[in-house]
Amino acid sequence: MDMVTETAFTPWASLGGGVLIGISAVMVMGIFGRIAGIAGISQGALALPGAARDRDWRIWFVLGLLAAPLLMGALGGTITQSVPQNLPVMALAGLLVGTGTALGSGCTSGHGVCGLARLSGRSLAAVAAFMAAGFVTVFVLRHLIGGL
Repeated sequence: MDMVTETAFTPWASLGGGVLIGISAVMVMGIFGRIAGIAGISQGALALPGAARDRDWRIWFVLGLLAAPLLMGALGGTITQSVPQNLPVMALAGLLVGTGTALGSGCTSGHGVCGLARLSGRSLAAVAAFMAAGFVTVFVLRHLIGGL
C-alpha cells in the first residue's frame, strides 16, 4: 500500500518566499560581490577568525536565517515543518547533502538561484543533478521502501 503525503498548495507564500530569496541574492551580490550560496556562506561563517576575510557578514546572514522563523513564531505566525522522526535517517541525509554540496562545489541556492540567473552551464548541470536525485529519492522512499 502506497503511503501518500499531500503537500499544501501555497502559491502566495511560495511566491513571497521566492521574491525574498531573489532580493537577498541580489543584495549579497551587490553589497559583497559574492554568490548567495548558503553552503559557502555557512562554511565561511564557521571558519576560524581571520580565515575568511569577510566572515562578519556571513555570521549575520546565518543568524538571520535562524532568527526569521523564531521571529515569525513570536509574531504569532505558524510554522509547519514535517520531517522524519528517524534520527539515523536524518543524520544520513545530512551527511549525503553535505557530501553532495562539497562534490558539486555549491548548493541549491548557489547553483539554482544565482548560477541559473547568470546562465551558468555548470549550474544548469548541477541543478539537473539535484532534481534527478530528488526525484529518485522520493520514488524510493514513497514507492519502494514505503516512507521512512
